[in-house]
Amino acid sequence: MALVLYHGEPNGPSLTVLAALFETGHDAELRNIDLTMGERHQDDVPSGVEVHMSIEGEGPVLVADGEPMADSVFIACYLNDSASISPIAPQDPFARWQMMTWCRQIIERVAPAAAYIGVKAHLADKLSALDDAAFEKLIAPIKSEDLKTRWADIRAGAFDDAKIDDSKAKIKAAVDKVETQLSDGRDWILGEFSIADLETYAWLAGMRDLEPGAFDGASRTAGWLDRVKARPSVSRALSLARTATPQDIWAPGPEINRWG
Repeated sequence: MALVLYHGEPNGPSLTVLAALFETGHDAELRNIDLTMGERHQDDVPSGVEVHMSIEGEGPVLVADGEPMADSVFIACYLNDSASISPIAPQDPFARWQMMTWCRQIIERVAPAAAYIGVKAHLADKLSALDDAAFEKLIAPIKSEDLKTRWADIRAGAFDDAKIDDSKAKIKAAVDKVETQLSDGRDWILGEFSIADLETYAWLAGMRDLEPGAFDGASRTAGWLDRVKARPSVSRALSLARTATPQDIWAPGPEINRWG
């Protein structure tokens, strides 16, 4: 199986997929792209409808035997299920359902919140420094009108205070959920290490600096964050960073749910 992974800095969805790749033992050609400058939409990154309309916003693209794939949890599942063993997803149907249910909450609530906070802190100024022609060139290839609008809103600094407050509340709720999940002394979210740990870590790790209050008193979560970071797959993924602080690299993420 021929794999090529187009990935950004090891934060958010790129971190999930890089670590999943290393956990599952696949060989892949790695191609670093700048998600914060829209490089996922350039002609040299293979794409299709699934990639253009990815619910994840700006994330990595895995090309498997010529087929481009998007969305970190789905890619991680593909990597797990196509490996000779299944190291990061349970084979038991109920346990798999539990993992996917957990990941769905991360995808739909935590990821949009973290990305919204992250791009406000770290991407808005970068985009506002571009002249109009450069910015139009950046967003012109984007097929999703919704995603294109979110890029424009970030550049304009059009952040809704209510969405910021809601995003902060969702980060705090996610930390509380992890803290409760670990209350029985387990090391990993579902007992055994899984994609749930990777996806949750990938979106929460960068929030420790931006929303430190959300982590106050969450000692079990702090220990879990340290354990995930220490895993060889995650350490290897982080070693690929081209910046000193990859946790500060944020691109537009999933759309914030209109229904809460």
